[in-house]
Amino acid sequence: MELRQLRYFSVLAEELNFTRAAERLNISQPPLSVQISQLEDELQVQLFTRSSRKVELTEAGRTFQRTIANVFGHLHDAIIRTQEVEQGIAGHIDIGLSGSHFLSPLPGLIHQYLRRSPDIAIALHEMQPAQQLEALRRGRLDVSISRTEVNDDTLFSTLLWRDPVVAALPHGHPLSDKKPLVLDDLRNAAFVMLKPETSGFAQRLYSACLSAGFAPNVSQHIAEVPAQLSLVAAGLGVALVPESTCQQPEGFVVRKLKGRIPNGDVYAVRRQGEPQVTAVDHFLQYMKNASTPV
Repeated sequence: MELRQLRYFSVLAEELNFTRAAERLNISQPPLSVQISQLEDELQVQLFTRSSRKVELTEAGRTFQRTIANVFGHLHDAIIRTQEVEQGIAGHIDIGLSGSHFLSPLPGLIHQYLRRSPDIAIALHEMQPAQQLEALRRGRLDVSISRTEVNDDTLFSTLLWRDPVVAALPHGHPLSDKKPLVLDDLRNAAFVMLKPETSGFAQRLYSACLSAGFAPNVSQHIAEVPAQLSLVAAGLGVALVPESTCQQPEGFVVRKLKGRIPNGDVYAVRRQGEPQVTAVDHFLQYMKNASTPV
């Protein structure tokens, strides 16, 4: 059974006249008669009664007509949906991200984007950075939101927005009234730091402290920034964190840092050498445009 035969049947069922149906289809009448006969043979059902005076649908033909109308409706929907996916206004995006991004503007930006793009579905997958990259390489994620720029044979990064590093200090800390700070001011402080084995960002911050002339005294190693800031608020140490994660500080103060210190810039990491998913392109462009300018 061919889609062409179904279309021929549908037009003939509306016209109930071979001549008019053939004219609508821009074909001659004999090929139309052949196609309808072949369709009836394949279905083993008579769809039309024919006489020299008129053509009528049989009961089976009327049932088939209703069913075919639904088929063409679904087909039209499928065509529109496919075109929307190609245009990037429909589709599904799997995004990997770690805990710090839940404190950043990202959730709000995603909410705004979904309101503007109701036919896009976004699934957020909270993972450690190394797990995100592995899932990305295996095709389980479309994009990883990362504070580490990754460019290799399999992955590439696009900068979304800058995010300077600040110092988070408990209320009442001796340095809480000093503005701004330099890293050397913190040489005698107890640090709450992310685990370096799972965070390239933490490794860069540790190296920055060494470059400033001291090894940080780490009182606690934590997996995620939300827990890190909770311990700072509890008075267990100070932390170096991306500024975007401190929009509503509770129990701690935030101080800007001067001098040479790495940013916590936010990157979109994707696979190399694959056709890009248009919905992902549109999403990332929206993130760049709606966030603080790069």
